[in-house]
Amino acid sequence: MSKNRRRPARGRHSTVRTVPLRTHWLLLTTLVLTLSAALLLQGYTQHLFDSRPDAEPRDRGSVTSVPEQIRSGGPVIEGAAGRTAGPAPRTMALTFDDGPDPVWTPKILDVLRRNGVRATFFTVGTKVAENPGLARRIVDEGHQIGLHSFTHTDLGAASAWRRSLELRETQLVIAGATGVTTPLLRPPYSSTAKALGDADWDAVVQAGQEGYLTVLTTLDSEDWRRPGVERIVADATPKDTGGQILLLHDAGGDRAQTVAALEQLVPRLKASGWTFATVGDAVALPGAVRPAATADRWQGLALITAIRTSDWILEGLSWLLWAAGAVSLLRAVAVFVAARRHVRMRRKPWGPPVTEPVSVIVPAYNESAGIEAAVRSLLASDHPVEVIVVDDGSTDGTADIVEALRLPGVRVIRQQNAGKPAALNTGIAAASCNLLVMVDGDTVFEPDAVRMIVQPFANRRVGAVSGNAKVVNRGGLLGRWQHIEYVVGFNLDRRLFDLAECMPTVPGAVGAFRREALLRVGGVSDITLAEDTDLTMALCRDGWRVVYEERAKAWTEAPASLGALWKQRYRWCYGTLQAMWKHRGALTQRGQAGKLGRRGLLYLLTFQVLLPLLAPVVDVFAVYGLVFLDPVRILGLWTAFLVLQVLMGLYAFRLDGERPGPLWSLPLQQFVYRQLMYLVVIQSVFTAVAGSRLRWQRMERYGSLQVPVAPADTAPTAPQTAPGPAPQPGPGPAYAYAPDGGHDTDPAWGPHPYAQTPQHHIWPSDGPDGAYR
Repeated sequence: MSKNRRRPARGRHSTVRTVPLRTHWLLLTTLVLTLSAALLLQGYTQHLFDSRPDAEPRDRGSVTSVPEQIRSGGPVIEGAAGRTAGPAPRTMALTFDDGPDPVWTPKILDVLRRNGVRATFFTVGTKVAENPGLARRIVDEGHQIGLHSFTHTDLGAASAWRRSLELRETQLVIAGATGVTTPLLRPPYSSTAKALGDADWDAVVQAGQEGYLTVLTTLDSEDWRRPGVERIVADATPKDTGGQILLLHDAGGDRAQTVAALEQLVPRLKASGWTFATVGDAVALPGAVRPAATADRWQGLALITAIRTSDWILEGLSWLLWAAGAVSLLRAVAVFVAARRHVRMRRKPWGPPVTEPVSVIVPAYNESAGIEAAVRSLLASDHPVEVIVVDDGSTDGTADIVEALRLPGVRVIRQQNAGKPAALNTGIAAASCNLLVMVDGDTVFEPDAVRMIVQPFANRRVGAVSGNAKVVNRGGLLGRWQHIEYVVGFNLDRRLFDLAECMPTVPGAVGAFRREALLRVGGVSDITLAEDTDLTMALCRDGWRVVYEERAKAWTEAPASLGALWKQRYRWCYGTLQAMWKHRGALTQRGQAGKLGRRGLLYLLTFQVLLPLLAPVVDVFAVYGLVFLDPVRILGLWTAFLVLQVLMGLYAFRLDGERPGPLWSLPLQQFVYRQLMYLVVIQSVFTAVAGSRLRWQRMERYGSLQVPVAPADTAPTAPQTAPGPAPQPGPGPAYAYAPDGGHDTDPAWGPHPYAQTPQHHIWPSDGPDGAYR
């Protein structure tokens, strides 16, 4: 991509909003908070759910605070007042815990209906939310409904605030599902009054203070053990005539034995003179279940909706994340395989060496910090070039700097500020060669870069060539991260695009074009902000091949602050979206255009739009997994993907001849840089959807690029009619840099290579006074 520059608003865009909407940040924040709330609710209801059987042995601790009258009293306890009650003689209250269950609760209700028996169901809040219809059926068929906490948690071991939350939320979902409220509570893991410990009693007292009656048991069928139908019937049969509250279960696993035992137990007890009643009727408790207040019912319905929605969200996210992970893994494999094939493919020559001269167009707006280094590096090329600097209305003396150098083979064209596309078109019109290289004014070429980048033009099908842009100011974390992105992301992708013949972008920093191809597509368009992507896609749709030549290396300045990086990538991403929309017709075309559409555009849509949009969800879900799921598993998956990135990085750095040292910062990149990049995508997508138009923004220059100094043993020589072996760059990113800038007679620089051969580089349009306009 080309660097940010100022671009004035055009008249034809005067009706388009030029300030991006800011409401999307509020929407994004709302969506993230909603997702977080949904996952928090899901985590609480599902992953803090205690699934141990009710009768599982527990250490009850001390019993010193439990009053004796409670321990020896009835199973129904009003904790705040310390009173108890029990069923009348020969009265049996059937109670069922842990439901409602979609399989077993209906079967149990059918048995009770056939036998004309009413029972009491102590329901779990989350189960009611999952099966509100069953909760309504329980109440509609005359049974009593009670609370068994929200997540089947041990209330004795829970904190006071969680006890209140568990009871309140369960009451609300019952109100929302059935339209009634109930004071009846059976704490999970409770049994008889004699088994109460101090912590259990504390929970009973708190429940009483909040208006609940605690219902314990006198008889345990132990059906949770699944001991067999006969054993359940025997355990559930009273040994005397005292009133009983019998513990059974309608959920928590396979309850086929419970259903079969009921078929035998109820008729047998009836025949023995036993009466069946709900808990409220058994202890003569009038009005145990009452209609719910309107507010409670609506709150309950809202809570049920939230819980069920969170279930759907989690299920949908799980599928999305699995799909995203699979696609990302396939992408890594595809990029790796493509890179290996690309290396082998590039070992074959394109054809006869391309030796014809090249016009290098340098559009420049306020590039005084690096323009001299850029121009001198171009003239140091081992391939014949003319350099055309198009000054696009600079206010910092960019054109004056170039003219003052009085370098042979360099022309300066001044124009009023009209934007980079206009500057490029001016350069194209002024160029004298059939092969054109376009380069940003903050970019330094290696001596063989021009020669390398034009060699693919030996193939007549090739209309444009992407070079290898590398970051020069790679110090600090931000510089390292961008360096990694250029080497691993951009360049690996370009190898894949080249192999698939669907290259979407020739970067403005280093790209070569065939004049014929440019003229056929009408030159550089200013409709989008990513003029390089727009131009490349237009060439592909016109039938030209666009290839990648990694040996053509150029060094460019990257943003040195997060703010500058944001502006640059925002424009890049927004411009790419514009170009994708403009060239969407390629999806249905054939030939080279179809390859761009069905390969390149879909790849960009998947990996540069959709997956980044999903990235915030991945981060939120990762936090959810660390809190509620298995943190070791989550960390393992994150580590596995990080290792995959490191391996891809090592391979990409090896292909580019780079030292792998910067890759140590990859883990840190996941926590800052990646988030910034997906926020850029979100901002760009919302801006595009809202119909806003982003203005051109010029990137700040830092003066990282300096005049290159040729090593003593590889001093540049005059261009040859046929290219010789490529000079080997000295140590460092591309050159040793002269701190003072250097001129033609600078001893460190040596005589300018083209001063000896002016006949090859003085063009007809050059002015006699050396002022190139």
